[in-house]
Amino acid sequence: MANSSSGVAVNDECKLAFLELKARRSHRYVIFRLDDENQQVVVDKVGTQSETYEDFTKSLPDNDCRYAVFDYDFTTDENCHKSKIFFIAWSPDIAKVRTKMLYASSKDRFKRELDGIQAELQATDPSEMSWDTLKSRAL
Repeated sequence: MANSSSGVAVNDECKLAFLELKARRSHRYVIFRLDDENQQVVVDKVGTQSETYEDFTKSLPDNDCRYAVFDYDFTTDENCHKSKIFFIAWSPDIAKVRTKMLYASSKDRFKRELDGIQAELQATDPSEMSWDTLKSRAL
């Protein structure tokens, strides 16, 4: 079903990849993009469980927008192992204005399709989504 504000639909593959990350922990991250016709959100890249946050950030394009989910594992001060699923809206300053507007207008609808997101980040450059930023948002 298309998004009422932007007309962008969500491909079923996106929901399936997210469920695999959330339920089975089979992925470290999933990156999503708009297809070439800007008609629907599709899976751009899936990161294996062995990939790092650095691998994830290097997978984001320097000049184009993306949505992503990242499974952040951490240990609390009480030595408890936990995990939080972050939704990241990547919108670099040098991306085309029209593209940034389309991603921004489609974000909330897309995010609602991914049931189980626990935290959100919006970033326009890598410093806004540093490892320390994730860590501070997770606690």
